[in-house]
Amino acid sequence: MSTVNKVLNTVTPKEVRIVDEFWTKYNDLVRQVVIPYQYDALHDRIADAEPSYAIQNFEIAAGRKEGQFNGFVFQDTDVAKWIEAVGYSLMTHPDAELERLTDQVIDLVAEAQGEDGYLNTYFTIKEPDKRWTNLADCHELYTAGHMIEAGVAYYQATGKKKLLDVVCRLADYIDTVFGTGEGQLRGYDGHQEIELALVKLYRLTGEQRYLQLSQFFIDERGQQPNFLEQEWEQRDRINFFVGKTNDINLQYSQAHVPVREQKEAVGHAVRAVYMYTAMADLAGLTGDTSLYQACQTLWNNMVHKQMYVTGGIGSTHHGEAFTIDYDLPNDSGYSETCAAVGIVFFAHRMLQIEAKGEYADVLERALYNTVIGGMAQDGKHYFYVNPLEVWPSACHHNPGKHHVKPVRQKWFGCSCCPPNIARLVSSLGQYIYSTNQDTIYTHLYIGGEAELTVGEQSVVIQQESGYPWNGATSFSFQLEQPQSFTLALRLPGWCKKASLTINGESIEYQSLVQDGYIYIQREWSVDDRVEWNMKMHVQVIHSHPRLRAASGKIALQHGPLVYCLEQADNGELISALSIDPAQSLTTRFDAELLGGAVVIEGTATRELTSDWDDHLYQDSPPTIQEQPFTAIPYFLWANRGEGDMAVWIRKN
Repeated sequence: MSTVNKVLNTVTPKEVRIVDEFWTKYNDLVRQVVIPYQYDALHDRIADAEPSYAIQNFEIAAGRKEGQFNGFVFQDTDVAKWIEAVGYSLMTHPDAELERLTDQVIDLVAEAQGEDGYLNTYFTIKEPDKRWTNLADCHELYTAGHMIEAGVAYYQATGKKKLLDVVCRLADYIDTVFGTGEGQLRGYDGHQEIELALVKLYRLTGEQRYLQLSQFFIDERGQQPNFLEQEWEQRDRINFFVGKTNDINLQYSQAHVPVREQKEAVGHAVRAVYMYTAMADLAGLTGDTSLYQACQTLWNNMVHKQMYVTGGIGSTHHGEAFTIDYDLPNDSGYSETCAAVGIVFFAHRMLQIEAKGEYADVLERALYNTVIGGMAQDGKHYFYVNPLEVWPSACHHNPGKHHVKPVRQKWFGCSCCPPNIARLVSSLGQYIYSTNQDTIYTHLYIGGEAELTVGEQSVVIQQESGYPWNGATSFSFQLEQPQSFTLALRLPGWCKKASLTINGESIEYQSLVQDGYIYIQREWSVDDRVEWNMKMHVQVIHSHPRLRAASGKIALQHGPLVYCLEQADNGELISALSIDPAQSLTTRFDAELLGGAVVIEGTATRELTSDWDDHLYQDSPPTIQEQPFTAIPYFLWANRGEGDMAVWIRKN
């Protein structure tokens, strides 16, 4: 039986200074380009992009302007996630002008809050008498949750309490509305988010009511009689987005059965992983073994039967949802960027309960492939959907693929993904390490310096890394005097060969491995240097036979990165190419490719179209010819214009 261990101590972004050839570029991009760009987008200043209306809605709700609400019912969340990203950025890079601009936005948010603590511009402006009448569709608690996360992050960064006070008032008000008491709603939101936000607020303030409210929302979900179903009946079966409906899909919101009885990942993928994140948070904090077991069950189903090789989840655009085990279409899949961000959250929370390499492996896979792939290298264009195969003409003309874009977009009417990328990249420092009484756990190999607490001791650890292009990593320490503790280094699942030295002396690490981590216990001094070199080689990835979309195909991986073939390097009609998986594949660093990247090269065979004339079918085999191929990291695709792309390639 699984047990909940003492939760590891998480590290705040404020304690980590990233100095890394790969990630510093992304941090700079978010700070210098993405945050200002998204500020302009929220103010509707991006030419030829869909308007946001988000700031305008707050101005109307605050009484500064007159007008109508515009945008989605949950439009406030774009502002909240932007503030949260700013908070994380300010933790490591103080910026007086950015702080001044954010304070102005926070002033506006505070003015829009009702006297009772309620905060939601849609209902304040448009339907003030309809609060809490459509939790299934209207995202009131989801919206509140994102603002709570923003308030926590901004306070941690600046020490300013204005937004924190706003969200505490909001949480206090919500606590009076929901619960088991007389006159309270025994309900929950159709879109999970407030549950994990309340845990963050509890960790910051120590206020037990916030933790209990989060637990209420998790425990109440899916109970009978079903709240969302009752609410739907009371609304005369009207759905906010589509009108009158004949039924309500409770699986869509993971409300079909209580959370502890759920065995498979179902429904809207982002909602699911946000809920799983909160479940893991609560399991770790309360020692709830049954809740942790439910997390493990859902993790195993999602990761081993419903996750793309890129770490993406959600295989259909209908409801942005999971479907069934092994149904992972390449050219019509959804794999929303927000869902990849959510799986990073879930993996990280599981990692704090149990230092298990698989959790960090999945976190790394989603982060390095789908999350950063959701943003262009210019920081101003984004993917909502992250397919594994693209035929641009079909995207433009086939209604079944209308959601798949062959190039990233400037902005979206529903623009949840861009600020989600920004807040994750800005807060990346918190995912690198964890600690407990006697151990420093290294989950990610990202260069920089962190000041960590191990037991009662303070340890400054310095990391240098060639990730993700090579696995050469080193560690050193700043210590006032020698200290005894354990350094736990993750052995990535992709790594088949590695070498470990301490002060130049080779260490046989195999006997030190437990659940994907190498535990090195010793007395450390300021002169010690650990060299941990994970050998990267090209891996040929095969899929489970039940994964029909990848049947007879292979994918290529190098270190943590999944690769793809693009038309820019290999010509049109990638689907006509085949690769012999037994051939020798080589790698080289291409300094000219989008700032520099390792590419994989080899020989492919191409089926020619020249001898088909006007025939669609024929009974003779196609003519083939050899050609060199180049595969690039998946996260870099679509930065060079429209063209064919594929991750899974036919094998010959």
